[in-house]
Parts: sequence; structure tokens; C-alpha cells
Amino acid sequence: MKRRQFVEQLGIGSAVLAAAGVAQAAQNDHAAHRPLTGPLASATVSFGAWPVGSVEAPLDRMATPLAPAAPNVHALLPQEVTIKEGGAVNFILAGFHQVVVYAPGKDPDEVDTSVLLPINGPVGLIDDPAGRVFRGLDPRLLSPAPPAAPNVISQDRVEVVGFGKRGTYLVICSVNVHFAQGMYGWVKVIA
Repeated sequence: MKRRQFVEQLGIGSAVLAAAGVAQAAQNDHAAHRPLTGPLASATVSFGAWPVGSVEAPLDRMATPLAPAAPNVHALLPQEVTIKEGGAVNFILAGFHQVVVYAPGKDPDEVDTSVLLPINGPVGLIDDPAGRVFRGLDPRLLSPAPPAAPNVISQDRVEVVGFGKRGTYLVICSVNVHFAQGMYGWVKVIA
């Protein structure tokens, strides 16, 4: 009986400590959850795009729903955005891409492209952790759109990334051939 009482008391004490820790973390993180309004509260970046075809050769995504079977614009549009501290960028991904954000101070020529997570032959995902502050969903795990694979995240998606500290962040597509084609840009975070 004494052992049971001890365990019960331990459980209550642990719950109180855990709740106190959560409350403190929430209080410390409160600044990141404050309301932010105005034109610099968020920005939208098209992360790749499906190009319009022509009357003679239209792009029919019903017939070719996935990259790389369908052509894709490998660019960040716009290449540079500015938001306020605590704001967010809505990365709208079209096709097979991965959002990677590096801390202020990293330049595109400093990205180590020698370590790759394999995709197919010489194509891979750049895996440079130096200065990396955010890495989005692994596009290798994404699926075709429903009904082929219902309830699974598809290539076309939105990833919303919040920026809590000032600085200029490098954003790249980690698909090495896309990055080599210049698929990178910057998020400027101001006060």
C-alpha cells in the first residue's frame, strides 16, 4: 500500500512539474505568438511553378500530374521577400522541391553540395546542416495526388515558415540540380 501511495504521489508531482515547465515555455515563447498585422506580417513565395503550355502543346496536368514528367519552372518567385520579425512566409510548392532555410550570413556559394541524400543517379537532396535552421518535408516521401494515393501529402503543397529573429535568411531548393540552376532566394526579416 505504501508503494502505491508513493507512485501516485510521484505521478501527481511529475504532472505538476510538467505543467509548470509547459507554462514557462509558453510564457517564454509568447513573443512568437503575438498578433502581427500589416503588409509585412507575411509574404508568399512560389517555390517552383507549372508553366503554361501553348494551344499546340498545352500542359495537361491531368495526364502528367507529377514532376519531373511534367515541365516545371525551377525558381523562387519573387526571389527576395521582406517580412517583419515574427512574420511568416507561405512557400507554395509546385512539383518536386524541398524548402531549406539557412541562418543569416550564409551565401549560396557556401552551401556544401557534396553530401547528397539519393534520389536518382546524380540527382539528390543537398544535406548541408551547417547553419540550417529549417528543412521542409522530404519530397521523396510525397505521393501522387488522390485518388492514386489518398490522404497522403502530395508534391503540390504549402509550407508556412515563421521567422522570429531579424536577419537575411538564405532559402534554397535542396534538389541539387534545381539549386545549381539558381533556385534560391532570400527572406529579409526586419524590426
